[in-house]
Amino acid sequence: MVEYAQNKRNRVGIEHDRVTNVSSTDFPGYYPGEDHSWNFDKFKKNFKIAIKSLNDTESTFDLIGVDASIANAFRRIMIAEIPTLAVEYVYIENNTSIIQDEVLAHRLGLIPFKANPDYLRWFKKDDPDFEPTDYDTVVMQLAVKCTANPNAPAGATDPKVLYNNSSVYSSSIVFEPQGRQSEWFPDGISPSNPDILIAKLRPGQEIKLTMHCILGIGQDHAKFSPVATASYRLLPIINIIGPAITGDLAVKFKNCFPKGVVEINSKGEAYVADARKDTVSREVLRHAEFENRVKLERQRDHFIFSIESTGAMPPDEIFLKSVQLLKRKCQILRSFKLD
Repeated sequence: MVEYAQNKRNRVGIEHDRVTNVSSTDFPGYYPGEDHSWNFDKFKKNFKIAIKSLNDTESTFDLIGVDASIANAFRRIMIAEIPTLAVEYVYIENNTSIIQDEVLAHRLGLIPFKANPDYLRWFKKDDPDFEPTDYDTVVMQLAVKCTANPNAPAGATDPKVLYNNSSVYSSSIVFEPQGRQSEWFPDGISPSNPDILIAKLRPGQEIKLTMHCILGIGQDHAKFSPVATASYRLLPIINIIGPAITGDLAVKFKNCFPKGVVEINSKGEAYVADARKDTVSREVLRHAEFENRVKLERQRDHFIFSIESTGAMPPDEIFLKSVQLLKRKCQILRSFKLD
């Protein structure tokens, strides 16, 4: 009975009109006769990270056995505190496109670049005497001119056929290594996506400019954030209570959930196939025939994390950097001596 109660304390209840058991109670003295004090061995036993999917831009993994405050700390650090490279200064030599200089500079600033930030130092923007060096500034060039295509077939209407360089893409940005940057970045520095549209030109129009990229963090400007999205949700738990749900009722029960959450077996009985696909819409709680037949919950210490990188760095590296930053914050906090 005690074990059942402890399991229930780790669950958030989902009712048709409210959410229950939302307060964290894992501290000493909250429940008589139960010790919920933090224990390292217990934490190490329960803590798990399970990677569900991972590629160059997206990752989904389960973070199990931590408090919501820790999970949210990782999320906030990934969004706002991991340094990346972005355009900060744009020196325009010629811009005869229809896009104003300031709008063009803004568009360039939002282009993410693939570059290891560990090789660069912080640019001292507040120091008027500070001179940019190869240690803190990356130089990029963009020079594109639109001309008519003399070989365009008669009757053609597509600008890409009629003109050369009718569209300016991020692939036209060229890295100009300074000092030792060719050693630090042997593969060069380039936009994470070569197909980002910057501007459209017509014959006679030209864009020629130089960009200076520096390190920054998302809390200063969103262009420095390494993630497009970084989010988490609690693991859904669906319990079918009482006798099996069969027949037409099973089909209706299945349709109350997103595809793949509930399936019907060979006996015609509904069963939970994959609860993690559930969006907890509570649609099933609207139907009187399922009252007291299903219990919806969420596990409060099981977080399903989703990271979508802008391409500046792989999603697994983003998470590892967030762990390092949180560790550094804890070390700084521990160094303070309280009177």
